[in-house]
Amino acid sequence: MSQQVLSQQEIDALLVAMDSGEIDAEEEKEEINSPKVKPYDFRRPVRLSKEYLSTITMVFEDFSKLVSNLLSTQLRRPVETKIAAIEQVSFDEFVHSVPSFTLMGVFQSKPLNGLQILEINPQFSLQMIELLCGYTDVSTEELLAEKANFTDIEMAILEDVMKSLLRTFETAWKEIKEIEVTLQDTETKPQLLQTMSPNEPVILVTFSVTMEDQRTYINLCIPYIFFEDILDKLSFKNWFHSGKEFDASERGQLAAGLDKVPVDIEVLLGESQMSVSDFLGMEEGDIIQLDYKTSRPLTMYVENKPYFKVKPGQLENKLAVEILKFTGGESDDE
Repeated sequence: MSQQVLSQQEIDALLVAMDSGEIDAEEEKEEINSPKVKPYDFRRPVRLSKEYLSTITMVFEDFSKLVSNLLSTQLRRPVETKIAAIEQVSFDEFVHSVPSFTLMGVFQSKPLNGLQILEINPQFSLQMIELLCGYTDVSTEELLAEKANFTDIEMAILEDVMKSLLRTFETAWKEIKEIEVTLQDTETKPQLLQTMSPNEPVILVTFSVTMEDQRTYINLCIPYIFFEDILDKLSFKNWFHSGKEFDASERGQLAAGLDKVPVDIEVLLGESQMSVSDFLGMEEGDIIQLDYKTSRPLTMYVENKPYFKVKPGQLENKLAVEILKFTGGESDDE
């Protein structure tokens, strides 16, 4: 409990006020001892604890990074996406917080429950259309002032972008739950959405999107029922539980994935120095003396690190080496 240290002047002023009757000591004592009441708004029910919200924040931080990479690649412009806020609100509050004309995608994440909504600010939607179709002389603000709806061609373009964003939503949740996301519908008038009751609690995740010195927003509206079946996995204790049993199938998948990773292997025969004139005067049959004895084993480098001692040779008319010793990636001056 924090305590405030009073100066001597403040103490004297309090004593004078008590003597004069301006401050009633008994009333002050009752106020201190009375229970503190914290207001609770039933229209904005808090359903998820701070622990769960911390895990959700980590998931959507990954999502924002994936979205930044995706949009930067598609639009060929640097796009920066960051989490601006994560709030627990009612669905009615979400509907009234977005513009009356905007781009909204209603999607489902099987096997989890409920319908989720991805809302892209109309200004950013028009920016994407301009970049994907070619610039116009009219500014985005002027286009937005004249817009009452998107054309069929514009909607087709924006739906492709939205589907790409939803695939990143799948990837962001992969560590917690494997989901399959499908776009159910698109809407431009939030007042026409009937996916939830007005008082249903939702998690509203707002992302700030910065492109070409212009900042806009993307919103994700996720109902509480989406999280009901995965609450145990949102807990830090279960997510980072050290005693978690290792699945043998996961080991096999990891090994199979590593088997396909290409690595660079090099064997250094030796080094030598010569002048440019000697190099230009070299002919077929000339011999270059190296600084390494033929009796000593050579070093095999894997990704520029020494891992093996080898002996050069030949196998089926091809140059080859025979592994003699494993050195473990440590440099060896032998």
